[in-house]
Order: sequence, then structure tokens, then C-alpha cells
Amino acid sequence: MKARLITLVILFFAKSSYSQTEPQIPVQNISTDSSVVYRLFATKNMYNFIKLNTRNGQMSQVQWGADSDHRFESTLSYTSLVSEREERNGRFFLYPTTNIYNFLLLDQFDGRMWQVQWNFDNDKKMVIRIY
Repeated sequence: MKARLITLVILFFAKSSYSQTEPQIPVQNISTDSSVVYRLFATKNMYNFIKLNTRNGQMSQVQWGADSDHRFESTLSYTSLVSEREERNGRFFLYPTTNIYNFLLLDQFDGRMWQVQWNFDNDKKMVIRIY
């Protein structure tokens, strides 16, 4: 009986150590000030951020690091998503997903959305409208 109890306890601990946990939804602490033009959004990669122009939806990937060859800013989308007369501070906002490379971009004025994917490879970066 004692051997069975010990076996059950070992099996229980082995099973619980391999159990999966729910993915954590990233949290971004951002002020509610809608007068700013640019915002930085953290990715799950500690060295990479997405810089968003909140007026027109243009974005770039920003990487920081100790070495100068690891610091850069590269284009995600320099296409304005609204006309110049429709630009307003705070119009666009990025929402993180549970995928390390993907965000949702929301036009807070008309509800349009885009999937934004950052990456180290230029051919894997994308901004695709969600209909």
C-alpha cells in the first residue's frame, strides 16, 4: 500500500510538472493622453518595440542594444492609412496578441483593423487589413 501511495505521488508531481499553462496576454502600460503623435509598443522580445504614428498608422520596428550594429529602426509600414485631412493624434492604437510577432492595429475612429507582424526578416514583415 505504501509503495502504491508513493508511486501515485510521484506520478502526480510528474504530470503537474509537464502540464501546460495558459499563454499570458501581454500588458502595455500606456497613458490615456491622446495628444501624442508617437507611441512605443513593447513586443515580447525585450530588445524590440514598434513605433506607431498615432495620426496616420505608419509604423517602424525599433531595436535597441549595447552594440551599435544591434540598434536600428526599420520600416513596417510607411503608408498612411488615412488622408492628410483625416489625421488626428491618438487615432491609431496597437493591441498585443499572444503571438510574439503579431499585433492588431485599430483605427479608433472608424473601427478598421489590421494585422501587424514584425520580424527580423523584411519578407516576413506585414500589415494586412482585416475585413
